[in-house]
Amino acid sequence: MALVAEFLGQITFNLGANEPTYPTVVPAPDFDPDKDAARIETAIKTKGVDEQTIIQVLTKRTYAQRREIAFAYERRAKKDMISALKSALSGSLETVILGLMKSTAQYDASEIKASIKGLGTDEESLIEIVCSRSNAELMEIKKVYRELFKKELEKDVAGDTSGDFAKLLLALAKRAEPSSVVDYEKIDEDARALYEAGVKRKGTDVKTWISIMTERSVPHLQKVFDRYKSYSPYDMQESIRKEVKGDLEKSFLTLGSTRLFNVPLCVCSRVCVFQSKGAKEKVVTRIMVSRCEVDLKKIRSEFKAQFGKSLYQTIFEHTKGDYQAALLSLCGGDD
Repeated sequence: MALVAEFLGQITFNLGANEPTYPTVVPAPDFDPDKDAARIETAIKTKGVDEQTIIQVLTKRTYAQRREIAFAYERRAKKDMISALKSALSGSLETVILGLMKSTAQYDASEIKASIKGLGTDEESLIEIVCSRSNAELMEIKKVYRELFKKELEKDVAGDTSGDFAKLLLALAKRAEPSSVVDYEKIDEDARALYEAGVKRKGTDVKTWISIMTERSVPHLQKVFDRYKSYSPYDMQESIRKEVKGDLEKSFLTLGSTRLFNVPLCVCSRVCVFQSKGAKEKVVTRIMVSRCEVDLKKIRSEFKAQFGKSLYQTIFEHTKGDYQAALLSLCGGDD
């Protein structure tokens, strides 16, 4: 589990509205929500609960199809399917299945809320979600967050973080519409500004870094980071490691990698260290659930290229029981 958690905790995503997706969960052919609802109802009523049937149905349907099943279930059983699943399941499997009953944006919004709720802040989760999601994804997350919790995401984040780390997260949360504009007149200016705000001087002008990295489009920043190497003896990632530390370093590395490569997976140094089994399981669950309808197939491919072993096989070796069965089903194949 440690290997899976560490790797998945390092990946970053940047899918814009028009970017291709690589899902492992796709619409089931010959879909019959009433038939699926009947299967779920029987599985829940079975003595001891038929977890395998629940896994087989819900991990092989898209969120839109799961919603139809939930509506059909409520018509049939006269009760809410999510509540019934919550009562029937427990532990890691419950977490996965209930997560699948949310849209990707609802899931991310709920994870952000959980990361800032109560005593202490789960900075790792905040960094993973806020710094790696595209503009389009973040705009949808903010909308859903407002609908679910009757609060503004920016205000909640501001109230639970501080310093430059808070300023970076808030700048990301306030980004405007997704853009692919490249301002060729500013490429050299931005590259030089990043260098002069960091490596060239004593101390780091974090405000300038935040401004450039959050206000420019991905295609523009790709060219800026390439030009940056003509000014600095270090590339942008090396500069980040030298200039800032802690949560700010992790955030800039995630953000920089996303903007530099614009692919579903970037290994941006080993910045995510999960100390406990529960934390490792949490990040694996989050990635598998939140990306199965987005880019998990691409992540799967990159995992194999990086480690020489399939993600499917690694999950099989480090998990067990119904939780394992659910994750393997979401993984969708052994490359």
